[in-house]
Amino acid sequence: MSDGAGENWSRNIRYSAERFVAPRTVDELREVVAASDSVKALGSRHSFTRIADTSGTLVSTAELDLPVQVDAAQKRVRVGGGVRYGELAQELDRQGWALANLASLPHISVAGAVSTGTHGSGVANRSLAAAVTGLDLVTSTGDLVRISEEDEELAGAVVGLGALGIVTTVELAIEPTYEIAQTVYENVPLEAVRKAFDVIAGSAYSVSLFTTFRDEMYVDQVWRKERTDAAATPIPAALRDREAAGALHPLPGVSAASCTVQGGKAGRWLDRLPHFRLEFTPSNGEELQSEFLVPFADAVGAFDAVHELADRLKPVLQVCEVRTIAGDELWLSPSSGRDSVAFHFTWTADEAGVAEVLPELEAALARFDARPHWGKVFTPRDPAELYPRWADFVALQRRFDPRGAFVNDYLRALGL
Repeated sequence: MSDGAGENWSRNIRYSAERFVAPRTVDELREVVAASDSVKALGSRHSFTRIADTSGTLVSTAELDLPVQVDAAQKRVRVGGGVRYGELAQELDRQGWALANLASLPHISVAGAVSTGTHGSGVANRSLAAAVTGLDLVTSTGDLVRISEEDEELAGAVVGLGALGIVTTVELAIEPTYEIAQTVYENVPLEAVRKAFDVIAGSAYSVSLFTTFRDEMYVDQVWRKERTDAAATPIPAALRDREAAGALHPLPGVSAASCTVQGGKAGRWLDRLPHFRLEFTPSNGEELQSEFLVPFADAVGAFDAVHELADRLKPVLQVCEVRTIAGDELWLSPSSGRDSVAFHFTWTADEAGVAEVLPELEAALARFDARPHWGKVFTPRDPAELYPRWADFVALQRRFDPRGAFVNDYLRALGL
């Protein structure tokens, strides 16, 4: 155990906890939680808000002695919540298994990612949280509770915002290992993207679009990730003859050394599905991030709404990534109940500048019922307006955390 919680990944937040602990056993963790008036779990520190902050005790589960356990018969894996996806992926692949999808960064922790509704891309790929088939968590009374896929409350507990307890173990659905070939296209005409967005988004297993709005006639890059064990999909007309001559980073002028292999060369799923390699720090420097998910049917309308704000956004925008996510039934998943398109904004570290334009962006996307990513910068609003099961989640939270030990200022602002 140690003192000093430090800062988050982008250094825009210094945690306010009185102490920071990293227990090595679940029993030790149970004692810490039961003895703390206020306590929160801290994952890979990749949230850009104070969702994981507390004035009391911050707990890392990264040191818990919880080995990766594969159940080949059930096609499941049990893993410690503090393990990073990149590390889990390496062990799964070693045993001949894979996850259905990964986020753009393999550096994020499993529990932190699923608790905030983090996702990858692909019209048929659900969020990372949708792969969860069970959870073990320590409640505020110090009890260890297991929630399985037979329990109706699992749908409410997976994207739990850290409000129910500290997740010790996550069980995930897995499948046999596979390979991915990644190809990047550049300077794709914007109008062609607007007219054929659904075709482009569905043209590969995972597709991401990147734009800086520096040239309003083009989308800067389109990244297509194809499974080699699936039937090849024709390259959309908008992308033909636009394959990049060399490897690219999503940000203009930045070295692609930290990016996963491109050029259509097939390789392991874990080496292609993320945009960035585990062995590199992917940041281009200090930054902020926001992300908003809208229904897939509103993709072009939402893109146009964002594009109309281009001149306002450009001074603080590094890049905007557009991805698709299949719907799920998790109560607080931003893609709950609807196939979605996510608009992800990587901002500069100018907090005042971002704070000035963010309300305009949120207002422009409000008519599409945009749901913000829980761990990124947004203006709090009543979650009941966006999530039909919010009241059920509040009741679930009260049951798992009767003394309110896991409710911090961030969650209070949301009405918990």
